[in-house]
Amino acid sequence: MAKLKALLLTQGMHGMISQVEGMAKALNVEFRHKIVRLSFPWNLIPPKFTPVSEIILKDKIYLTENDDLDLIISCGRKSVIPSILLKKKNPKLFTIHIQNPKVNLKNFDAVVAPDHDNVNGDNVYSSKGAIHYITETEINKAKEYLRGKIKSNKIISIILGGPNKYYSFNKNHIIKIFNQIKSDFISKGYEAIVVPSMRTPKKIIELAISEMGTCGHVVNSVDKQAYLSAYALATYVVVTCDSTSMISEAATSGKPVFVAHMKTKKNNYRFKKFFELFKDMGIIKDLGEKTEVWEYQKYNEAERISKILKNKIKN
Repeated sequence: MAKLKALLLTQGMHGMISQVEGMAKALNVEFRHKIVRLSFPWNLIPPKFTPVSEIILKDKIYLTENDDLDLIISCGRKSVIPSILLKKKNPKLFTIHIQNPKVNLKNFDAVVAPDHDNVNGDNVYSSKGAIHYITETEINKAKEYLRGKIKSNKIISIILGGPNKYYSFNKNHIIKIFNQIKSDFISKGYEAIVVPSMRTPKKIIELAISEMGTCGHVVNSVDKQAYLSAYALATYVVVTCDSTSMISEAATSGKPVFVAHMKTKKNNYRFKKFFELFKDMGIIKDLGEKTEVWEYQKYNEAERISKILKNKIKN
């Protein structure tokens, strides 16, 4: 039987791409990506005040008979209206939106939202943390990728995010995090692997090289294989607090995960709810807490939810 075909809609941010691709892989469908770009002023206006019309699109999303699409999997604010628009053009499409669309949930066949979003409805499927595209198998396959860059078997892998509307990634905050890691781990014979993300500013990568370069290996560019290898080799993982997606991805490794907190620019209520959930699940601790080894049940929410959605799509 031929695989179903899906169009993935996001605004191009790594966390969103990870979520739609993770769901597509778990559903075992063929897929292609489309980056959504909205015209001014619609790129600034919430979806609930945006018309369901092609006038909002900076780049039109053309569908032809040859596309033979079955699914739309969207994530993020800017992809909400394009998904609804495509469904309007072709009612046979099965639409899945990841995260809270902040419009009537009945616009979609399914909405997948993390617990900390508090989204409820007959077609809502709640995930513990963010859906993502990282699998345990991929992590294990990448293990040897960074092996030659590090000498010790005691490894602390540090995953850096980047500034957003909640966290500024102040230089002093990052230095404080590095110093805490040196105190808790490097002083006890650990070597560090530092991995940046797509959102990590160049100046923060340079800071990591100057502060942590003598403590192990700093990856100086975005490298998915290095990212996966860092999880596979790690004894412990430290992830900056700015991304629930990265922390959710870290939990796939099964390694003890410390969250490196920074001062906030605004109320981070949703982040706090996420941190509380993952602490209750025994996955994370705050950087600075006692460095003991702990275990937890590995979660793959994309796999779990996809099993439910497969039946709904089939019916």
